[in-house]
Amino acid sequence: MTVNMSGMHTEIERKFLVAGTEWKSRAEGRRIRQGYLSVDPARNVRVRVAGEQAWLTIKGVTTGVSRAEYEYPIPPDDADQLLETMCLQPLIDKTRYTLCEAGQRWEIDEFHGANAGLVIAEIELDKEDQAFDRPAWLGAEVSDDPRYYNANLLRHPFRDW
Repeated sequence: MTVNMSGMHTEIERKFLVAGTEWKSRAEGRRIRQGYLSVDPARNVRVRVAGEQAWLTIKGVTTGVSRAEYEYPIPPDDADQLLETMCLQPLIDKTRYTLCEAGQRWEIDEFHGANAGLVIAEIELDKEDQAFDRPAWLGAEVSDDPRYYNANLLRHPFRDW
């Protein structure tokens, strides 16, 4: 990931389906609620609350597995109001687990509500062609499938596929 002083960085992220639950007993999780103020293909604007923290995030167009991202902390009360009054509904509801395997940090999202049954693992990389070890529980890569973007799961939930 490349970061500059303005809060912008380039997100390089690969996404995979998750096979089985073997990983879960070794991971720590926290519930996340997030909503979208904009799901325009050229940019999306997200509000996220996780525990006592909240952020406003603006993401640009994905090219390959990279995209520009600006993220700023916001007061949790403001985030709650935005989620309830201004964000597109329904909200994305998931538990995010973190797990380190072979020196790499994985984020595993187990979705709830309209996206229940979907479990996706993500790894952020420093460069697009960076090598990494594939854990045994890692399934098919879905980085290039826009159905798995959170902003698209809002419009076309997993239960409707």
